[in-house]
Amino acid sequence: MSAEEWKTIPLRYVCDLNPSVTFDDLDDDDDLTFLPMDRVKSGYFIPNSEKFSKYGSSYTAFEDGDIVLAKVTPCFENGNIAVAEHLVGGKGFGSSELFVIRPTLAERRFLFYYFQSSVFKQDGEASMTGAGGLKRVSPDVLRQHRLPFPSLDVQRLIARYLDRETARIDGLIAAKERMLALLEEKRAALISRVVTRGLDPHALLKPSEQEWLGEIPAHWPTTKFSWDVFISEGQVDPEDDRFSDLILVAPNHIESLTGQITHRETSADQGAISGKYLCKKGDVLYSKIRPALRKVALAEEECLCSADMYPLRPSEKLIPKYLQYLLLSEDFSAWAELESARVAMPKINRETLSAIRIPVPPLDEQESIVSEIGNGTKRIDLQRKAVRGSVELLKERRAALITVVVTGQIPREEMKG
Repeated sequence: MSAEEWKTIPLRYVCDLNPSVTFDDLDDDDDLTFLPMDRVKSGYFIPNSEKFSKYGSSYTAFEDGDIVLAKVTPCFENGNIAVAEHLVGGKGFGSSELFVIRPTLAERRFLFYYFQSSVFKQDGEASMTGAGGLKRVSPDVLRQHRLPFPSLDVQRLIARYLDRETARIDGLIAAKERMLALLEEKRAALISRVVTRGLDPHALLKPSEQEWLGEIPAHWPTTKFSWDVFISEGQVDPEDDRFSDLILVAPNHIESLTGQITHRETSADQGAISGKYLCKKGDVLYSKIRPALRKVALAEEECLCSADMYPLRPSEKLIPKYLQYLLLSEDFSAWAELESARVAMPKINRETLSAIRIPVPPLDEQESIVSEIGNGTKRIDLQRKAVRGSVELLKERRAALITVVVTGQIPREEMKG
């Protein structure tokens, strides 16, 4: 590509930033597209349909053809961006954490890809303000950012090339992610089978008299949850010097279904100000809020946990790791999700959890169960790690390709075809 085809101009010259949307022709009962943040993906979105009256006054509005871009961490870094298409009534609402960009003098999909480039992302990340998980990209980035800008013909060529090449990479990523899903199902099935049926496939079974649990080995007793698991009460001030340097575990630190803590931050690191639970080593930390009910971690040291979790302290009849696996089992998780749907707040309340009955295998069997699950999940997790590594490499390859193309580092001839 020749240099004269490219300019460097302010972004605001070629698009409208957070443009106004009029709804004069709509009634309160009219349907419009609603787009929650978790449904904005890289390049597409899965909208809901809602009444105009429900969201008309407090959400970000957009129209067909607008680009919606997440401005809050980690969604911005993860590339939560899409082109709004096929909206109900041609208009819609999304999270207030979205920027809306309406191209005027630029090819829409060229801008769509440019916003995914490392050039733009680095500028956005450098502008972020706020604490912990509340950091946001400054609107000044959109107003002041300068982008490399070729002719419209070249922009269209770039868009077509990236449509083709990213679709190929996305296909490979999707295949790897299906493999990950199968491994996760295999892992979950192992936990659910062993933790509720034991290791002896020929063991005599009996009804547990718990609908969620089904049959269990005949020699296993059951117990009321509150009789053998203490649910901690009372909270501490995370800003207190005695607690500010302790690790603070929240649901977003825990991998769903596995119970693995993915990253560690202190209370001070997170800027925590509201009350938290003080947890002892060996406590089982259970996320009580839907949709994070499948997040259950084991405290490996004294720490704090979010008020959105229950610190559970098992009696001497229960090995903490066994309790963790039981709460991660598909049977228990299905029960928890059903119970959380029965109440106004989407969570498991303390009384409901206290009343459920759980199996209590002999301690030597609990130890064998924990060992069997640990060995089995270790093998599966090694496979998951390898597949995830290949997914990350593909994502890095995709991101690098977008950056070199939208900044003019690939000759035009190489993009034709």
